[in-house]
Amino acid sequence: MQKVFALLNNMALKGALAIVALIAWTPASAVIDKISADEGQGKPAAQYLPAETTYNPAIPTPESYLGAQVGEWHVRHDQLVGYMRLLAEKSDRVTVQETGRTHENRPLLLLTITSTNNQRNIDSLRENHISKLQKGQADSEDAPLILYMGYSIHGNEPSGANASMLIAYYLSAGQSEKVNALLQNNIVLLDPSFNPDGLSRFAQWANMHKGKQLVSDPEHREHAEGWPSGRTNHYWFDLNRDWLLLTHPESRARIAQMQRWRPHILTDFHEMGPNSSYFFQPGVPSRKNPNTPEGNVRLTEALAEFHIEAFDKQGQLYFSEEGFDDFYYGKGSSYPDSLGSIGILFEQASSRGHVQDTINGKLTFSDTIQNQVTTSLSTFAGAMANKPAIRNYQREFAQSTQKLINKDKHAGYVLARPDDIARFDALLSLLDQHKIEYSWLTENTKIDKRKFNAGQAIYVPVDQPGYRLVKSLFSTRTDFVDNTFYDVSNWNLPLAFNVDYAPVASGDAGQIETGKAPVKQSFKPLPEDAYAYAINWQHYYSPAALQRLLEAGAMVRSAQEAFTASLSSGKPRDFAAGTIILPTGLEQPDDLPAILSAIQSDFELPVHALRSGHTTAGIDIGSSSMVPIDAPSVLLVGGRASSEYEVGEIWHYLDTRVGLAATLVEEHRLGSINLNNYSHIIFASGDYNQMNDKVARSVTRWVKQGGTLIGVRTALRLFADQQWLPLEIVDKEKIEEAFSTEGLTYADRGARYAKKLIAGAVYNTNIDPTHPIFFGYEQAQLPMFKTTNMIVETDNSPFTTPATYVESPLMAGYSASQLTEMVGQTAAVVADDLGRGVVIGFVDDIHFRGYWRGTDKLMSNAIYQSAHLK
Repeated sequence: MQKVFALLNNMALKGALAIVALIAWTPASAVIDKISADEGQGKPAAQYLPAETTYNPAIPTPESYLGAQVGEWHVRHDQLVGYMRLLAEKSDRVTVQETGRTHENRPLLLLTITSTNNQRNIDSLRENHISKLQKGQADSEDAPLILYMGYSIHGNEPSGANASMLIAYYLSAGQSEKVNALLQNNIVLLDPSFNPDGLSRFAQWANMHKGKQLVSDPEHREHAEGWPSGRTNHYWFDLNRDWLLLTHPESRARIAQMQRWRPHILTDFHEMGPNSSYFFQPGVPSRKNPNTPEGNVRLTEALAEFHIEAFDKQGQLYFSEEGFDDFYYGKGSSYPDSLGSIGILFEQASSRGHVQDTINGKLTFSDTIQNQVTTSLSTFAGAMANKPAIRNYQREFAQSTQKLINKDKHAGYVLARPDDIARFDALLSLLDQHKIEYSWLTENTKIDKRKFNAGQAIYVPVDQPGYRLVKSLFSTRTDFVDNTFYDVSNWNLPLAFNVDYAPVASGDAGQIETGKAPVKQSFKPLPEDAYAYAINWQHYYSPAALQRLLEAGAMVRSAQEAFTASLSSGKPRDFAAGTIILPTGLEQPDDLPAILSAIQSDFELPVHALRSGHTTAGIDIGSSSMVPIDAPSVLLVGGRASSEYEVGEIWHYLDTRVGLAATLVEEHRLGSINLNNYSHIIFASGDYNQMNDKVARSVTRWVKQGGTLIGVRTALRLFADQQWLPLEIVDKEKIEEAFSTEGLTYADRGARYAKKLIAGAVYNTNIDPTHPIFFGYEQAQLPMFKTTNMIVETDNSPFTTPATYVESPLMAGYSASQLTEMVGQTAAVVADDLGRGVVIGFVDDIHFRGYWRGTDKLMSNAIYQSAHLK
């Protein structure tokens, strides 16, 4: 038994760190000899785990269940689920809960592993822990630590998920003093696969390309995934960016458990490039989120000492405090930090298959699994050694949070509910899931010369346990100590949802009167004798309502201009441009009133019955400016040339929020299909430089014959090259020239490169609400999320450039002043005709991570309202 050391020289932890014995690791030489002998074909569970531990023979080993050694094949998710459920059946230390289902209907599991006695009292242990948290108190000395072990949120980073079987076996079957002490004094929550759909996709890929003779050549097809990769979930989203945004069921299920348990530590096991080594946190010190306390970093450093000792014993390469950061609160290693937990990122060099040649020699799949097992066990050892400090940290977190609240110049934030209730409800759902407190205004309030009405606005106070998360969700910070970001620099919630809001100064909190939520709106039955029915276009789910009507065979019109009509009740009502009209004098479904009633109920979207075709102002119902809308047939271009993330975002939006079934075609197949079968073609971001000239000519001909072509972000380079849009993209040399090298050294090259990027910031735009692309928008400005330094210049004609960035566009997040000046007053949205067709370009990612709901509808406008542009 070998002694380990605690960080006794760290004054913040002195006296709080206990010293315990570390697990005795398998000697590095034995591991190396075994790998060489079996040529990367896996090894028995016992060889991955501490040599000193014996195992209960009544508990099945992973290899006995799989019929193969761990690491011999990539485990499928169904196998992972089957084994975890078997452990719960065989071991009284283990219970398993299905917390949700993925898009592909795979179960999401969470194992609770602890001593038998703790299992009998698990509910009271959890409730006591949560009660202490709510009171800002430290857990009692005999209270267990709660350790949430999460694996493989990226499906093609499978070493974590495969290691989870070994850790689950170790905890459920291990018979040693260390295992007993761990389980008697702690609760382990084990999530074997954060991303079941992606894991299954990659396991299939790796296994289907494995031969009896393993191929380590990096060029072998096994190591070069097809499109889309297994990294992402069903809709090709990066789930490790979704902890805060909660776009997907995997994330919603996980956050529900995170909030239910509020663990002391949460681990997040990843992989990186094959030619790297192993990373563990802390990350880059200057790039942590400013809302995260220094105590979090100190404890992460204390735990890192145990990873260091374990890897030093094995001669394993590793690094820390570089490459990765904890700024964005939407990742697995950072979201816990906002709540007083300690999130820890692990990154293992990936074999991307079963064995691969790297600069460090051959890297086998079993190598990668071994290292994830090692740091799982060193996490246990470090947590046990530092238990007093970790237990006290959550109390200190609450105390320091209250001090920040007391000093904050803001008391909270008021958010106005727009007429688009569905969009606001989605915002409220996010607050609810993150346990962020809010209440409804009961008195009209004026803040910063803006009026917020009773029953139509909420108040989010800063004085609440989720203070740090609240501050990040409402941040408009633009200055940072370190301008390099591993991910986005802002994720402001009301800006993302295009909701009017205002901060409330601490001295003005007394004027805020709040109470219960207003009564949910109800809808009266629709009269069946209406002359026509009207649906306002400003609602988030108006496109979904329209798509349902078109699929039902309804004949639909869209108003090109605003008008005022009489309702069936006789009252006049104003309708904006883009309003959907269903004249009953046209051939309509027999059950149209029933369809419309269902639309009202399903989408919380009011449908209005009109008594006459004559309007009191504006165009009449029978006007030629009431443009027919046909059911669209949409082709979405994907494939290796495109960004799977952005193709997935568009697919997800059309499929889950509009109900439109788009046809997905890979770019290399465009020359072999009949484009005339489609009314709209969408190009997401990508590099289309290799597009076949014949295909480009075919697309040009299709547009000129009446098609609608839509491009997003970097796809506009293709649109400019093919002269589909009259625009000019500022070349990289011009951007380069804006950043002087005078006085710099070679060591400054990384910081200079970071300045030239826009990694994710909010930019404000001037928009034209009278333009069909902006039908449904009532304000003259719209926040957009910018993730590229691509700058598009046009003649800024009001007829072809309906949106431009304001002169000083940066609203929140980091962008270098040189870039914000260059972006100011350039094009944000471009739309122009080409023959009988129209081409539409969006400079920004309008569906960013399924979160930026304020700009989602621009895609629907480009599809359904494009008839106005022809």
